[in-house]
Amino acid sequence: MNTPTQIPRALLLICLWAAASRPAPAQAPQAVFEVRAYGAAGDGKTLDTDAVNRAIEAAAATGGAMVRFSAGTYLCTSIHLKSNVTLYLDAGSVIEAAEGPLPRYDDPEPNPWKDFQDYGHSHWQNSLIWGIGLRNISIRGNGLIHGKGLDCGFHKGGYKDGGPGTGNKSISLRDCVNVTLRDFSILHGGHFGILATGVDNLVIDGVKIDTNRDGMDIDCCRNVRISNCSVNAPWDDGICLKASYALGEKRPCENITISSCFVSGNYDEGTLLDGTFRRSSRDYGSLRTGRIKLGTESNGDFKNIAISNCVFDDCRGLAIESVDGSVIEDVAISNITMRHVANSPIFIRLGNRARGPGHPPVGAIRHVTIDNVVASDADWSLGCLITGIPGHPIEDVRISNVDFIQEGGGPKALAARVPPELETGYPEPENFGSLPSYGFFLRHVRDVEIHHARLRFATPEGRPAFVLQDVRGAYFDHLDAQRGTDHAALFDLRDVADFSVAASRGCPDSRREQPVLDEQF
Repeated sequence: MNTPTQIPRALLLICLWAAASRPAPAQAPQAVFEVRAYGAAGDGKTLDTDAVNRAIEAAAATGGAMVRFSAGTYLCTSIHLKSNVTLYLDAGSVIEAAEGPLPRYDDPEPNPWKDFQDYGHSHWQNSLIWGIGLRNISIRGNGLIHGKGLDCGFHKGGYKDGGPGTGNKSISLRDCVNVTLRDFSILHGGHFGILATGVDNLVIDGVKIDTNRDGMDIDCCRNVRISNCSVNAPWDDGICLKASYALGEKRPCENITISSCFVSGNYDEGTLLDGTFRRSSRDYGSLRTGRIKLGTESNGDFKNIAISNCVFDDCRGLAIESVDGSVIEDVAISNITMRHVANSPIFIRLGNRARGPGHPPVGAIRHVTIDNVVASDADWSLGCLITGIPGHPIEDVRISNVDFIQEGGGPKALAARVPPELETGYPEPENFGSLPSYGFFLRHVRDVEIHHARLRFATPEGRPAFVLQDVRGAYFDHLDAQRGTDHAALFDLRDVADFSVAASRGCPDSRREQPVLDEQF
């Protein structure tokens, strides 16, 4: 009898071809539940919340199905997601957050840990669309979520709750697994267009957000893919990773990629979505935020983060912040372009705000690489700022292939300035005041390398390109840094050891093994 190895090769190929040609078993199409079939009017006048929730409950009862919104405007308050259910928004469909004193959103659930992060991060049920403890959910389609009646948290006297029955967020998810958000748009999203807390296996793809606070906040989440998204957030952050204490534990934000996204901080709200990209006069009042940021909430750790192929326009730059005990490590950032940068193109801050139970110890920032970044028209007063605090340095930072053009215009008198430490303060570049350098200010840093960097300014500049203070292990090569007026130095070393610069234009090769307390060259 023939063994399997003795079967003629031609016969074996025929068998394999026949198996491959066999049609796949037919799969039953997913059931579709039309919200109009459950009483939704979609006329923009009738409150459709109950009808929409009935459709979702019916879909969930089958074990999993699609809930469809055909073209129309569905006025709603809190919509309750269910496991194994997809919301599908047809082109021309709008889920609109009802406004006024009578429509009530679900009350925020109690949270015993609410004091350790801002109000909006501490509650989920007071949202237009929310889900807690769910699996296998998605929101898809080319429709619009309009948070017209949502409260953004800006009130006279600061950030606070809008009151009982107030909606706070467009989409809010907590403790969910396997979530996909794809292709829809959000306008005027409230405090958050998307808030995901403790969500694992999350995909956000092709979503456009044009909003009045944060675009999306990814908090204590694992295995997240954010791609092909556009966010205009004039008054707050565009895409923000966080690791708060909102779940009552230190939970990491890890295994995250952000790729091929666009963020802006100064288009009039709504003009990203309508394609006019309008910038009004200064009276518009934008904070020009709109950036990609890690922090500020930083109780849990940030690990294994990759950000690539993203475009910033008229907003703040990259921000990496640990101020509540977080360890931020293994971060790779590459292929970023920025225009009209409102503050520091690169801001890395290790601080000691210590907002968390038991006054958490200072965290750490280490193993960060930043490569291929182009920034133009950056704020004159703030170059790149990388600073730890005394006794707690930032470690192991690699920056390469960067090309920055600052506005320039800094007076020579600023070169002697020593910015405040602000150990417990809120981490924002402008809080440090105008920097003594136009390019990079490095303080409390160990093992930093900057190579193949070009730094220029548009108007005459009296400050040095680099100021280093309390730095050990600093290696520079292949620099092309424009020298300021009045024979301004390229480097100002303040308590620096193990320093070297090589193969750099307009600067002789130099090496300092022993501590240098004060030297300019």
